[in-house]
Amino acid sequence: MNTEKLEEVAATGIIGLKVLPGLEREYEAWQEDVNAAAADYAGYLGAEIFPPTPRQPDWVVVYRFDSIAHLHAWINSETRQRLLDIGSKYFDGPATQQVVSGGTQPTDPLVTVVVTHRVHPNHVDDFLDWQRHMSHEESKFEGFRGTELFRPIEGLQDEWTTLYRFDNAEHLDAWLTSSKRQEVLTEGEKFNDFKLRTIDNSFGSWFAFEEDGKEAPPPSETKTAIAVWVGLYPTVVLLTLALSPLGMPLWLGLLVGNLFSSFIMSFLTMPYYVNRLLKRWLRPSPDEPATRTNLVGLGIVAAVTVFWSVVFYLVTTQIWTLP
Repeated sequence: MNTEKLEEVAATGIIGLKVLPGLEREYEAWQEDVNAAAADYAGYLGAEIFPPTPRQPDWVVVYRFDSIAHLHAWINSETRQRLLDIGSKYFDGPATQQVVSGGTQPTDPLVTVVVTHRVHPNHVDDFLDWQRHMSHEESKFEGFRGTELFRPIEGLQDEWTTLYRFDNAEHLDAWLTSSKRQEVLTEGEKFNDFKLRTIDNSFGSWFAFEEDGKEAPPPSETKTAIAVWVGLYPTVVLLTLALSPLGMPLWLGLLVGNLFSSFIMSFLTMPYYVNRLLKRWLRPSPDEPATRTNLVGLGIVAAVTVFWSVVFYLVTTQIWTLP
């Protein structure tokens, strides 16, 4: 198991559900209220909401508590049941739930697959051998970042739960669609009655707003691409201007510039410039009209782009001519 950049977590609940079309904003506002209520319960460590992506069709909520008992108390509480009754109008069918005890939480953004199996007590040893084989083959694939296996929890969950982590969705897909995985699945045919869910958090570290101690879920892929572009343009041009006096050849200048731009984007541009500038567009308030929010956000993007274009035009043509 890969334990790089991990911190201990005693109990994690993973809940997935489908939301009725057109009610996503109302659901998200309701879910934030639910998470705030969970924070009042003993042992609460945190909660995260992951919106659907092309690889994760459900909304996924992850709760972390310091013990199974405390997580169990929240999941079965009257408070949560009351809130579920209120929020049921947003749900498109029943939710799914997995609980894992112990284990680790990655502090860097990864793509995680949650797989649950129902295993007959007489087949546990065979299942464990098969899982070891599956993990061994998976570890040979590029981007693999670790796997964890969790036993059933008496009185709470009957399934075995396995977490697989990869560094990005492409590497995960390469494993999920590989002939080697199909071969291992065929070998464990009696364990092929399973449920699989992907949790895509690959842009989490660039879009963390830390409101009230809770990390905000990443925006849509379109907003993500535009936001990264807004930050990337001034970062790359300023780095080019800063490095140009060194007279490095093209291949070396791009190598060094890309390295510096990665660090600057992650630790400076995105958290202190883009996130603050586009905060209301990237994560709008549920009661704001979507059309108005998008018009204002795109207006800011256009204004900022024009501003930097004019600045860099004047700098590179009137003030400073690049070698």
